[in-house]
Amino acid sequence: MQSSLPLEPGLYYHVYSRGVNRTNIFIEDRNYAHFLDLYAMHVAPVAETFAYCLLRNHFHLLVRIRTDSGDRCGFGNRSGLEASCGLEQSNGLEPPSHRAVSRAFNNWLNAYAKAINKAYARTGSLFQSRFGRLPINSERYLLAVIHYIHHNPQKHGLVKDFRDWPYSSYHALLSDKPTRLARPVVLDWFGGPQLLRQVHATPADESLVTAFVGDDEA
Repeated sequence: MQSSLPLEPGLYYHVYSRGVNRTNIFIEDRNYAHFLDLYAMHVAPVAETFAYCLLRNHFHLLVRIRTDSGDRCGFGNRSGLEASCGLEQSNGLEPPSHRAVSRAFNNWLNAYAKAINKAYARTGSLFQSRFGRLPINSERYLLAVIHYIHHNPQKHGLVKDFRDWPYSSYHALLSDKPTRLARPVVLDWFGGPQLLRQVHATPADESLVTAFVGDDEA
């Protein structure tokens, strides 16, 4: 996994990790909800979230590291790639340090691992090595990675149709229910909900995202 790169404020990353020895990190339905609750507690303050998919033994996220504590990319901005959306400091506050951002992600995964170990009487590491992170620097690739993330359950044979997998951001992006996702930004990137559906109705082009998905063997 590409785990040594610092997480830079204002940049977009595909973040991912897998269970040690490919063991399942989600055992039952309630685990997925707890994983996201811990994410909201630890990571949401330092990262904006555009897409996710939680699979049985690994997960994928598309995030952008916030530039400061008041940064809310995309809520009222037309494009998540504009400087006004946080690629430059917006209100004079210092951006979070590399150490603080990495600590937030690590605290999230450690808290989840401890909860799973306690609930299922297991010991030792839950996740394989450190979490992977790969930077993405164009809107074209952001769209392709979102498409890839949502299609992952189908890619790994967990469902015949990715739309039947309940633990991804696909349906939340198309819903009008409250969400922690940067939904307005994602819909703007795709040109609206109908075009998002149309793009996702075609197979994900893995050749386009090879450099941004890392080691994704279930």
